Amino acid sequence: MPEGNGTVALAFSGGLDTTVCVSLLKEEYGYDEVIGVTVDVGQPDYEFEEAEETAEALGVEQHVVDATEEFADLCMEAVKANADYQGYPLGTALARPVIAKAILSVAEEEGCSAVAHGCTGKGNDQLRFEAVWRDSDLDVIAPVRELGLTREWENEYAAEKGLPVEGGDGGRYSIDTNLWSRSIEGSELEDPSTIPADDIYKWTENPSDKDAELVEVEFEEGVPVAVDGEELGGVELIEQLNEQAGAHGIGRTDMMEDRMLGLKVRENYEHPAATVLLTAHEALEGLVLTQEERQFKAQVDQEWSQKAYQGLVDAPLTGALEAFIDDTNERVTGTVTVKLEGGHCRPVSRESDYAVYSESAASFNEEDVSGGITQQDATGVAKYHGFQSRLANKILDDAKKGAAVTDGSGDHAASEDTEE
Repeated sequence: MPEGNGTVALAFSGGLDTTVCVSLLKEEYGYDEVIGVTVDVGQPDYEFEEAEETAEALGVEQHVVDATEEFADLCMEAVKANADYQGYPLGTALARPVIAKAILSVAEEEGCSAVAHGCTGKGNDQLRFEAVWRDSDLDVIAPVRELGLTREWENEYAAEKGLPVEGGDGGRYSIDTNLWSRSIEGSELEDPSTIPADDIYKWTENPSDKDAELVEVEFEEGVPVAVDGEELGGVELIEQLNEQAGAHGIGRTDMMEDRMLGLKVRENYEHPAATVLLTAHEALEGLVLTQEERQFKAQVDQEWSQKAYQGLVDAPLTGALEAFIDDTNERVTGTVTVKLEGGHCRPVSRESDYAVYSESAASFNEEDVSGGITQQDATGVAKYHGFQSRLANKILDDAKKGAAVTDGSGDHAASEDTEE
């Protein structure tokens, strides 16, 4: 066993993986000291209590870093980008770079020679952490990946060593919670045919006959700033909507997700506030952006989401994409009212001083459009609309009948009868 490797900073949650890693970093890697770094991105209080108790039981010096505001700011950037991956709001992916930066900062301040995480070699988080860490001079250690550990082995090892294992239902599930989302995976959920038990959900109630609720969200330059007229900071606003929307069962996703390494996995997510804010933001963009802007922004949003999913929120391309997103969102100011009911969230009204909309122009009760444009002016457009498609279909039809096409006008000479 190697000796005298100095101090390593471990991304520490107090769960099974990181608890086991503390012992392994000393026994297998020969580090003299392991310090645990727990980064607050909106986890519930009991997780910090469990992490503290576990660190104390292991004799590990624990550092707790509050990064909730920074994480909330990134979540708001995700709202402006209408960010999702394969249909669910990004959560864990957004949190990992924030956590990685905080851990690296502590590691450098404490004079560590390495940083470590408890990720497996099959998931995305290893890549997100290391994208940040490998830009430093510190060694990067990944015991679970490098030693090929399984959850079963970890549980047996923890029992053999008498290690305190808290969180994650005693290690049954792998659960990740932050301000923006809660993910549940592992155990019987790995079987796509398994119907999850209701108790895996903590943020969302089962949709019921609860009375519908209207919620008004106010935006300034694409950023949500108030709920029902009450101005709130990012953290408070997200927490409030998590509670309100979660009570209606809003924000559950059960999906097959394609990870960066190409593996397909079954994931369960809860994201009430994210669902509300993304729904409202997209509705407001629909009111204030032009058709061309909306079409092009959808491509930009998709690319931003992809980079965020990869944990590359600081990549040059991401910054370039954000320049366009910020420019278009300068006009995304106004209010949207959404209806929360039976597990669904949908926009029911929207208002903005920047609306690219004329009620009189669109109304069926007005004879003309505006600016001297009349309904009759659409006749010429209607004649041209679909002309090329009609012409192409005509030519193909004639070709199937054996007719010789002379030009693109649709006129043709009769073909010779080739039948015997």
